[in-house]
Amino acid sequence: MIRIDVITILPEMIQQGISHSIVRRAQESGVAEIRVVDLRQYTHDRHRTTDDTPCGGGGGMIMKVEPVAEALDDLVGGDAKVRVLLTDPQGRKFDQAFARELATEEHVVILCGHYEGVDERIRQHLVTDEVSIGDYVLTGGELPALVILDAVTRLQTGALGDEGAPDRDSFADGLLEHPHYTKPREYRGWTVPDILLEGNHALINRWRRKEQLRRTRDRRPDLWEAYTLTELDKQLVKELENTETDLCP
Repeated sequence: MIRIDVITILPEMIQQGISHSIVRRAQESGVAEIRVVDLRQYTHDRHRTTDDTPCGGGGGMIMKVEPVAEALDDLVGGDAKVRVLLTDPQGRKFDQAFARELATEEHVVILCGHYEGVDERIRQHLVTDEVSIGDYVLTGGELPALVILDAVTRLQTGALGDEGAPDRDSFADGLLEHPHYTKPREYRGWTVPDILLEGNHALINRWRRKEQLRRTRDRRPDLWEAYTLTELDKQLVKELENTETDLCP
């Protein structure tokens, strides 16, 4: 079981996000324990202030160090094994490999960044990782926290009905996932590939692998460049290339 604490100034937003689908079921079944912590509980003024103006001047507001430090004192208590994440556009890019890394931890804390930024002492002394879900700016760190929560929780043993499902997801082995189809066999002239309906599972698996290779090559050249082809992959890529050459006028 993994424990994930989320420190936020918008606890209702996180509570709503974790009350549905796989994340909710994971909590109910004891696969994951998720706690939502209102940062304002660790303030000491009547306005429950979590931000202040930047030293040296400038625009925007800065997240204060004191309430964050006190919240982490309660949640972590100096335990160096706990991963403390700060959601921040300057951080390490969150991907499936990072999700798998976090999924092996016993305790993860996610601090939702806000305002213009955080007091630098939070980065220097209180967090272990800074995490970004992409090169864009959001109003706050709650949406990234929910993304991280979902990705990590679904990797816990028992979170999914099909225990092998995470190993077949996109990015599980460095490739995008193959196409999926369901009934009806034909709709508006759009048909399911015949090979998927013939019952030959060896050929189906071969087709699916070839489509993984094709999709990754065509859609994600960054992943394709980093991927190391197996001997079977090389054979399938050659078949793809021969087929595409035959189709050229």
